[in-house]
Amino acid sequence: MQFQDQLQRSFELTSIPKRIISLVPSQTELLVDLGLEDSIVGVTHFCVHPEGLRDKKTSLGGTKKVNLRKVRDLKPDIILCNKEENTREMVTAVTEIAPVHCSDVANLNDNAELIKMYGELFDRSKEAETLIQNIERSRQELVQIVSNSKTRRVAYIIWNDPSMVAGQGTFINEMLALNKMVNVFEADRYPETDLDTLKTMEINEILLSSEPFPFEEKHKKTFSGISEKVTLVDGEYFSWYGSRVLKALKYFRQFHS
Repeated sequence: MQFQDQLQRSFELTSIPKRIISLVPSQTELLVDLGLEDSIVGVTHFCVHPEGLRDKKTSLGGTKKVNLRKVRDLKPDIILCNKEENTREMVTAVTEIAPVHCSDVANLNDNAELIKMYGELFDRSKEAETLIQNIERSRQELVQIVSNSKTRRVAYIIWNDPSMVAGQGTFINEMLALNKMVNVFEADRYPETDLDTLKTMEINEILLSSEPFPFEEKHKKTFSGISEKVTLVDGEYFSWYGSRVLKALKYFRQFHS
């Protein structure tokens, strides 16, 4: 059977994969929610959802560097990667071990496509379609709620010293737009900034993410005076795709109450 991933890379499978390695936390969670927990044999240190899964599976390292010997020893039928989470070098290395599906998710359409692909790859099309429909239904409900909210100009901070923000072309940016939040940064991906630059911008609210840098209450004072409001947010709901989106859409409602 011939398949393509979201980078239009072709790969072949002779049967439905039974031994899956996932090197992306949000994709690991998606697999479990599609009923594939028993087929997962290896994950990263950062695959923390669902709780306890990481302790049951072989931990292979981080999302940027894995133990290739352990990967080989697991004899996977397929390895799941992501264009942003994993390095090109790592994807190339694991491709020599087993077929690799690489995702590229920047918006909700990409997310639905990935879920559908997993449904086809792992014989979970019914579960995948149900999840896609549930996400779309919840999205429509949020859109209705958001319609009564004011548009806000925001800066979404992901790293401290140096300060880094989420820019255009990211899944975070898509989540901001869904919440009627205009990203004040027009640069792509994750540009660096500083307090002086932020002070020159018209910002209604600064969002401090819980990941990848774990911003806490104590960090809010650093950005006080730059915008009307500084808010700590759960970064998983803004940056994780897959089935996490369904929970995120409910989480976002608090911003419009």
